[in-house]
Amino acid sequence: MKLVIATRNAHKLEEIKAIFDFQGLEVCSAFDFPEIPDVVEDGDTLEANAIKKAVEIAKATGCWTLADDSGLEVKALDGAPGVYSARYAGDECSYAANNVKLVRELADKKDRSACFRTVIALSDPEGNIRTVEGCCPGEIIEELRGTGGFGYDPLFIPGGFDETFAELDSGLKNKISHRARALQQAQSEWEELLKHL
Repeated sequence: MKLVIATRNAHKLEEIKAIFDFQGLEVCSAFDFPEIPDVVEDGDTLEANAIKKAVEIAKATGCWTLADDSGLEVKALDGAPGVYSARYAGDECSYAANNVKLVRELADKKDRSACFRTVIALSDPEGNIRTVEGCCPGEIIEELRGTGGFGYDPLFIPGGFDETFAELDSGLKNKISHRARALQQAQSEWEELLKHL
């Protein structure tokens, strides 16, 4: 049985495949279904977007589908960029532009605590849904450090560490990140279900 990962983000796909044990399932992604349009992520929560992506792709492909939505929630910015993390600096913005805006918005803030959060949704082809989530607390630094990872990784230091996500070894990041924690929860809760797909 195929399991579709509902993303066309190569970085995200690589991380999910590195973290999750798919137990012999045939795994593909939205890249393998070019005829299906991108899902419009217009939900007002991470959970709403993850569910929408999972359900729409599952119904379009006839396959069980795993989708996630992740966001960086900064305390001093009242949880922003949150659900708008990927497009914080505008609809067609780059990672660099998002980072520039975040540094600017935090310029006069003393509290730089933040949390990366991921919600993962699993949908069957009929649209029945299950969700889990993971969070990685940390803080935002004042300038970019590191060349690994993607998104806000060069600005985020996870709690208990001195290096940013972009400086950490990818194997270590894939054990402690928000996505890793959500996928570990998914593995724990859905292991028996996935064995029988």
